[in-house]
Amino acid sequence: MAVADIQSRARESPRSVTAVLSVIGYILVVGAFTGVLPFPEISRDAVILLGDAIAVVNFFALTAILAGVYFIRTDQIRKHRAAMLTAFALIMVFLVLYLTKVGGGFEKEILAEGIVWGAYIAMLGVHILLSAVSVPVVLHAVVLGLTHTPAELRETVHAKVGRIAAAAWSLSLFLGLVTYVMLNHIYMWTPR
Repeated sequence: MAVADIQSRARESPRSVTAVLSVIGYILVVGAFTGVLPFPEISRDAVILLGDAIAVVNFFALTAILAGVYFIRTDQIRKHRAAMLTAFALIMVFLVLYLTKVGGGFEKEILAEGIVWGAYIAMLGVHILLSAVSVPVVLHAVVLGLTHTPAELRETVHAKVGRIAAAAWSLSLFLGLVTYVMLNHIYMWTPR
C-alpha cells in the first residue's frame, strides 16, 4: 500500500485511524506491565539509565509542545507543525524507552511517607490518567494535521482537539518530570 493510499484513508476516516492507533498503544503498555509481551530482561543499571533518558526526552517533548502552542498563537503555522511533530516523535521515543524499561526491568516505588508520599501518589495518579487520556486526542490532532492542509484544518476539530491535547499532554509531562525528580533525586526508591 502506497503512502498516498494510507494518507487518503486516514483523511477519509481520521477517527477510525485514531481509534486503531490508540488501541495499539494501550495494548503495548498493558502488555509490558502485565508481562504478556516478551521483552528482553535488562539490568538494574539499565533501568536507571532508561529512567534518566525518559526524563530528558519528556523535558524536550514538553518544550516542543510549549513552543508549538506559542507558534500557533502567533500564527506561525509551519513552526507550529514542526514543533508538534517533534513533540510527537519524542513521545514515540519515550514509548520505546518506557516499554523497554517496564517490560524488561521494573518500576520504582518511592520511599517516602506521610504528606510527601500522598503528594507524590496524587501527582503520579494525575500524570498517569492524563497520559492515558492524551493518547487519542494527541493522535487525532496529529492524524488531522498530517492529512489536511492548514486551510482545510480550519474546517475540522483540529484546533479544539489540539487545545485539549496540548493542555493534557503538557500537564502530564510536567507532573511526570516532577515525580521523576522526587523519586530519583530527592527521595530514595525501591524496585516494585
